[in-house]
Amino acid sequence: MIECKIKIHLDGFILDANFSIPDRGITVVFGASGSGKTTLLRAIAGLEKSDDGYLKVGESVWQNGNNFLATHKRQIGYVFQDATLFEHLDVEGNLGYVIKRTTGLKVDFIESVFNLLEIKALRNRATSQLSGGERQRVAIARALLAHPKILLLDEPLSALDLKRKNEILPYLDSIHNDLEIPILYVTHSHDEMSRLADYLLLIEDGNIIGKGPVNDMLTRLDMPLSHGGDAVSIIEAKVMGHDTEFNLMHLEFSGGQFVAPDNDLPVQTKVRIRVAARDVSLTKSKQIDTSILNIFPAIVQEIVTEGEAQVMVRLKIKETILLACITRKSSSKLGLEQGNKVFVQVKSVAILS
Repeated sequence: MIECKIKIHLDGFILDANFSIPDRGITVVFGASGSGKTTLLRAIAGLEKSDDGYLKVGESVWQNGNNFLATHKRQIGYVFQDATLFEHLDVEGNLGYVIKRTTGLKVDFIESVFNLLEIKALRNRATSQLSGGERQRVAIARALLAHPKILLLDEPLSALDLKRKNEILPYLDSIHNDLEIPILYVTHSHDEMSRLADYLLLIEDGNIIGKGPVNDMLTRLDMPLSHGGDAVSIIEAKVMGHDTEFNLMHLEFSGGQFVAPDNDLPVQTKVRIRVAARDVSLTKSKQIDTSILNIFPAIVQEIVTEGEAQVMVRLKIKETILLACITRKSSSKLGLEQGNKVFVQVKSVAILS
């Protein structure tokens, strides 16, 4: 685990962070601008200091009381919003700078980083000749070549347009899948959080208000992300087959199978599905004469009021949790109560990876 208990005072702002998170996968630190996301990352890096605190990454204790390990001894990789490359060096020079200063690097590891981020074709380029997406790829490669115990990414896509963001996201997926290194990823983007997060830290006004696996945090009705027009559920699935006649594919998850437009993913490919709460409707009996293909039996777990005209319903489809946002009138007509058996109708899904 990564264990953190720190309190920092900065010009009227207080970061009071007390949490433990897994030391595998991507933990997204999510919150509004000014909530303390970057301050938290800087504190973990040792760039902001608390006089008394505790920080442990894996088996290494980086702070215990006022015993504080300096930043250069923490074995971190840090990528900022701006790639912060050395402009007087070309790509080869930027990468070589880190390689020369990292002890114990093996050629195979260096090659794996270059291949993972497709850097080789860029190595002789001046930094001024790189696109925004290419600059961030080089910055991420440079951070990984430090052979860090944790990779810290501070809104690395915020300066990029949508096209460049979509170019970078598959590389972040590859790092996630291929390298056994914990990643702490700061963002206020719902799309990035939905696509990347395994685990979620919610931060508000300098305080950690919730933490847990991403779909738990998205569908807990006592958490802010489960409310409003952006409320979604995230479901892990696997491609099981293709319907060539209608250009569809079948995606198996713990509650059954989704049918979605085919995007030529190979069978057995793992995918992440995002379902918007507003795209889910409920019925008491299973509909037959309907255009909706994705219909599943479910149990109502919880119902809360959502504004004046709607309710948010938390549902369980076997082991999968799903949100549905429906009108209060519909809920009343159905007589919805906790424990009811219903049928979930999912109008559309988004395949995130």
